[in-house]
Amino acid sequence: MTPWKIPLVVAAIAVPIAVSFVTVGPALGMAAGALAAVAIVAVAANQQPRGTIGGEDGADVRRVLVVVGDPLEDTAAVEEVAAVVRTNGASEVMVLAPARIGFLDRWASDVEAARRDAQRRLVISVASLAAAGVEAEARVGDEDVVQAVEDQLGSFPAAEVILVSAGGEEDPAAAAAARELRSRLRAKFRWILSGPAAH
Repeated sequence: MTPWKIPLVVAAIAVPIAVSFVTVGPALGMAAGALAAVAIVAVAANQQPRGTIGGEDGADVRRVLVVVGDPLEDTAAVEEVAAVVRTNGASEVMVLAPARIGFLDRWASDVEAARRDAQRRLVISVASLAAAGVEAEARVGDEDVVQAVEDQLGSFPAAEVILVSAGGEEDPAAAAAARELRSRLRAKFRWILSGPAAH
């Protein structure tokens, strides 16, 4: 928000409350104040930062971040990832698996099953890449794919980010994540489909 808008926002909040107190009385003034407070909290809670993700890859090392929504075991997808790594001359590859937490598990703060599933996807994906001659490290990330990528790029600045998913456009979550990553990433972005959606 630009600095000149801040006084306007404060005035838009304070003036109706003050006018309500003066013209109608404290009862309506308190109600207007409470309504303004609820509106501010609701708007603030729904805001998410939408700036660019990641900085410049300052290191001489070329890094590739591979995000797996599903295990990377489809031969064509593995070969495509390996080709990207070889083409870029990447010397460091990180495989990231977002932990998919169910609704009830989130409320119960039970993330162990989701972490185990993410670790299983990582083991399969890293083994598939190793069979293709690509050495990679692995990490479990946040359940939100975009947030997981943003978090990982803070400690692993990659020149390219590859999202691998099996759903394609039929998977609305993967498609939405791909659209947002494509629009917000500073690094090069590629979406690779694996499994039946790729054929």
